[in-house]
Amino acid sequence: MKFQFVKYSKVYFVFSGILVLASLFFLLYFGLKPGIDFTGGSILEVEYGESRPANQEIRDALAGLGLGEFSVQPADEKGLILRMKEIQEETHQGVIAKLTELGPLEELRFESIGPVIGQELREKTGIVIILSLVAILLYIAAAFRKLSWPARSWQYGFVSLVALLHDALIPIGIFSMLGRFYEIQITIPVIVAILTVLGYSINNTVVVFDRIRENLLRKAGKDYKETVDLSINQTLARSINTSLTTLFVLLAIFFLGGETLKYFSLMLILGIVAGTYSSLFLAGPLLVAWLGLTKRL
Repeated sequence: MKFQFVKYSKVYFVFSGILVLASLFFLLYFGLKPGIDFTGGSILEVEYGESRPANQEIRDALAGLGLGEFSVQPADEKGLILRMKEIQEETHQGVIAKLTELGPLEELRFESIGPVIGQELREKTGIVIILSLVAILLYIAAAFRKLSWPARSWQYGFVSLVALLHDALIPIGIFSMLGRFYEIQITIPVIVAILTVLGYSINNTVVVFDRIRENLLRKAGKDYKETVDLSINQTLARSINTSLTTLFVLLAIFFLGGETLKYFSLMLILGIVAGTYSSLFLAGPLLVAWLGLTKRL
């Protein structure tokens, strides 16, 4: 039985609009909490031999060291990650001594990143994202250059970028909320996950658009709307199965992979769910709605 995706497009648009507006609200109101990769600072990870002390105990123990504002993040059952301003070795040893007073521990890592490197990473991250989006637009415009009716090649590319914005904005908005309430920071692995989401999402969307192109050339549908519905239904099982198999692995990494990969995998999980939804329920119906407004259907 063929599901009529285009028929209920208004429902998808309203649902996505609510999610996007909520994400924008979180971003504007809460902002993002950049990690030391971007701001500069020090990160210390330790693991207690017995039970991990409460966060307030740790803050009280470190209160006299002049660390300024710092975050305390649990890691696994007995681990702990401290993120703070850049500190010297003497202060580092003082922190270890204070934490040891709360129980025997093992230091797993200590890293420092200067503010100059953090600023450079922020600038390069923005450039990489912009170049990625431009490359995607050019690729789709070139791939669909032989199609001129009813949608032009650049329209496929523009709709793909709108879908990508949806796919990236929703998980970033969720991370903004997590940063506000749970001290979750945006780090280099999280940025890598965002770029991976862009590539994964555009792959799903291109698969749907490519099937639309094939069906248009074969004249498989009575009109463009039916062609879009037919194409989405033909790629439905492939898109869902591919996303599910990827999500199974990412869920295993999220729950079992440790603190280092936890939020990298969470960003991927959120992005892949949003990307699968947009490629099936947004991209094609959005193209049909646009062509309807411009009276090309």
